[in-house]
Amino acid sequence: MATTVLIVDDHSAFRSRAKRMLEAEGFEVVGEAADGASGVDAAKRLAPDVVLLDLQLPDTTGFDVAEAISAEAAPPAVVITSTRENDDYDDRARRCGARGFVSKAELSGAAIEELLP
Repeated sequence: MATTVLIVDDHSAFRSRAKRMLEAEGFEVVGEAADGASGVDAAKRLAPDVVLLDLQLPDTTGFDVAEAISAEAAPPAVVITSTRENDDYDDRARRCGARGFVSKAELSGAAIEELLP
């Protein structure tokens, strides 16, 4: 059975590229959201295995969304991503409940799988 993914990013072009790439690598993209509030709602409703979460959203930060999602019972694995690369992002992502950080330039199915249990 394929790992299910919810993509939360305010750029529709990125969501489309990420969806094509992940599906080509055997993941099943079960939903998309363009802001933090919709992302939290979709994570509850769709119960994906993984939430691929942009760091900068129009209504909040990915860190805040990761914290909200991770506070739920049986939360999905959250992977934060951004076009910006910062050595501190991985540590900060883990502190808010995410599995880690992957830059958009290095995003792949394998990079996500490395962060899964």
